Parts: sequence; C-alpha cells; structure tokens
Amino acid sequence: QVQLVESGGGLVQAGESLTLSCAASGPTYSPYDMGWFRQAPGKEREFVAAISWSAVRSVYTDSVKGRFTISRDNAKNLVSLQMDSLKPEDTALYYCAADYARVAGPPTDRHEYHYWGQGTQVTVSS
Repeated sequence: QVQLVESGGGLVQAGESLTLSCAASGPTYSPYDMGWFRQAPGKEREFVAAISWSAVRSVYTDSVKGRFTISRDNAKNLVSLQMDSLKPEDTALYYCAADYARVAGPPTDRHEYHYWGQGTQVTVSS
C-alpha cells in the first residue's frame, strides 16, 4: 500500500511561488499515476494536475495551465508541483494522490484515486 506525505505549503503573497512535494513510500511506487488536488473551505475537492508513471503525460486544470508544473522523480519517490504566479484563488488544502498506472494516462477524477496524503495548506494573500 502506498503512503503519501505532502510538504512545502505556506503563506505567500500574490505573484509569488511555492513548490509542493509529495513523498511516496510503499513496495511499488513506480507504476502509479500521481495527481494533485485541492480543496478550499466550503468547496469540493478539485483536480489540479496529474502525471503518468512514466512522466510522459501530464494534464492540468485550465485555471493553472501556464502557472503550475507537475514533475516526478521515480528514483527518489517524489512528485512535485511547482506553483508560480500564485493568486488568492489558489488558496486551498493541497492533496497528493496515487493510483495504479493506466494506459490511457493519469485520471483527473478524484474518485479514481485510491491513495491520498493528508494535505498541505497553501494560502495566498492579496
């Protein structure tokens, strides 16, 4: 079973950057697709970005395209989310998620992910 631990959240001003990290542990990390989701107070958990196990495919929600970059290092069991030009509307609890690799590429539906971290808070002030 995969265990996920997020880190790197914090309080920043609009326009600044943060890098979130997700450390994975377990017997078989490499064959998992990985995703980042976020949840703001009073809102549903929403998809942010995902990357295939081979890192060949990545996908983003429209609101973060061009500002966020997802990457992974399978040798280090790490997935990162580089967030640039942050906006107040990016404020949320950010979660890392994992699920078994798919030929079709990483899923964007949170219900398709079996493993989740505890989340790391990102707060962007205006």
